Amino acid sequence: MIKPEILSPAGDMECLNSAIKFGADAVFLAGSEFGMRTASKNFDKTALKEAVKSAHSKNVKVYVTCNTLPRNDELLRMPEFLEYSQECGVDAFIIADMGVLDLAKKYAPKTDVHISTQAGIVNYGTANAYYNMGAKRVVLARELPLDEIAQIRAKIPNDLEIECFVHGAMCVSFSGRCLISSYMTGRDANRGDCAQPCRWKYHLYEENRQGQYFPVEETDRGTYLYNSRDLCMIEHIPELVKAGISSFKIEGRAKSAYYTAVTTNAYRHAVSDYINEGEDYTLKSWIKDELDKISHREYNTGFYFGNEPGQVTDNGGYIRHYDVVAVCEKELENNKVEITQRNKFLVGDELDVLPPSGIPFITKCLALEDVYGNSRESAPHAMEKLYLITDKPIPKDSVIRHKRS
Repeated sequence: MIKPEILSPAGDMECLNSAIKFGADAVFLAGSEFGMRTASKNFDKTALKEAVKSAHSKNVKVYVTCNTLPRNDELLRMPEFLEYSQECGVDAFIIADMGVLDLAKKYAPKTDVHISTQAGIVNYGTANAYYNMGAKRVVLARELPLDEIAQIRAKIPNDLEIECFVHGAMCVSFSGRCLISSYMTGRDANRGDCAQPCRWKYHLYEENRQGQYFPVEETDRGTYLYNSRDLCMIEHIPELVKAGISSFKIEGRAKSAYYTAVTTNAYRHAVSDYINEGEDYTLKSWIKDELDKISHREYNTGFYFGNEPGQVTDNGGYIRHYDVVAVCEKELENNKVEITQRNKFLVGDELDVLPPSGIPFITKCLALEDVYGNSRESAPHAMEKLYLITDKPIPKDSVIRHKRS
């Protein structure tokens, strides 16, 4: 049995650190250009070098996304970026474009190449073709069912790795190649600038009644024709491993460090449990529950088991059951910790703690003090330093949450 890699998103340095602390084997991130998430902070030259150094110190690999479809003027800047990334020591480039693949082989020959899901690989012939061009890994199209992934695994070289998405936002387009954003807003999704118009509410117009719209209602709140559900495969770890997937990829470079922490932690524990327990494996309930504590759309299993209902039709928003209220900065004595506040909470509240060990627990806020030692009844000011006293010790770097009423 091959133990699959947990591959986590890192939109900035805070997300990178969360991924490392909560068990990622590798992270994927972007430089200041050529990545598919320009909304993220991403990593300039200095930050990229720091990110690689930090990750490698914890034996975590770094994959850099070069998976946009660059235009002529952008292609001229690619060689310098590839050379610098190799100099920083990145472990692989994620590439979709054939021209970029050719440049990578020329200007960064010591760095591995992973072929992006944007390339739309759905069969072993294409996977083998990319292998012959020098690819070490293929990121398969999201539209493939598990049985076809297993067939590809059986018909490609043993040293060609397979990466698949297991969690996160889905897209109505094929393998992420979408024209809706470019058509409606001028922002090119294939160059990292998607405006997500697939999440908007739509209405129908009749040509002879200009200025009047007619809602095609699936609910009384409107119709969301393209609003995809989020992928969640936490309940199907054995099936994913048995299909021969080498790397479990978590979508979310535009999401928070908290999202990265929770998703990385959940899949890390689930995979480790399965590898250790084998056929006696059962998913622990707390692991599944953790993925309901992040902001998400309704979950499904994508295309892995055939076509499930793919769209959320009654709204364009997220499900949010929990708020992050603080991060533990320092452990003191007698269950007292120094925190940085993130959202309001009160003395007497029950708090849900996610420690670096990854196993959550519940504690109660017994008292709050400001930095001057004054008692407080609440923590209402974002990013304020406070002292929190609870009925259980809270380890440093723990994320502290509160369930919404």
